[in-house]
Amino acid sequence: MAKKRTRSIDIEIDKLTNSLELVATGEVFDTSLTQLITVGKKAIRRKDWLFDWSKEMTHRERLVYRLSTLHEPEVIQGLVSLEDTGDHIRVHLVESAAFNRGKGKKYFGVPGNLFAQACRLSFDKGYHGFVSFTAKTVLIEHYKSILDASVIGGQLMQITTPAARKLVERYKL
Repeated sequence: MAKKRTRSIDIEIDKLTNSLELVATGEVFDTSLTQLITVGKKAIRRKDWLFDWSKEMTHRERLVYRLSTLHEPEVIQGLVSLEDTGDHIRVHLVESAAFNRGKGKKYFGVPGNLFAQACRLSFDKGYHGFVSFTAKTVLIEHYKSILDASVIGGQLMQITTPAARKLVERYKL
């Protein structure tokens, strides 16, 4: 039996905001998170993303969600791949749109918002906000500090109820 490959989450959380914050003005925009059922060629062009999201959607156990603002609902601000393990939510991939990465990014808060949504789903499923993910080694301390996540073992990390509650309260939909 082939061993499942585990990807490490390597997105830096730029800033915990109350939603998405326009870098240029500080204006805050409400967001919506919707599940992607299919990937349209216009919606997710491979050249605009670091990961092949159409491939991610081939995993039956994973659900891919898109983050948009209510102001521009057709524009994908970020994507997250989640798995319902039966007792918690597992984050497999998190990515900000190309225009939300680096020094010239449009919005602050995309990665934090996506993690908050994973926590929200965990609460909705009755898992008390528990979320797990595998972190790149160099970002473990960052996730401890920003997300209040803890190390379970090796690079495997978790967000527990108190930290999840804080994230969900901060990023209200």
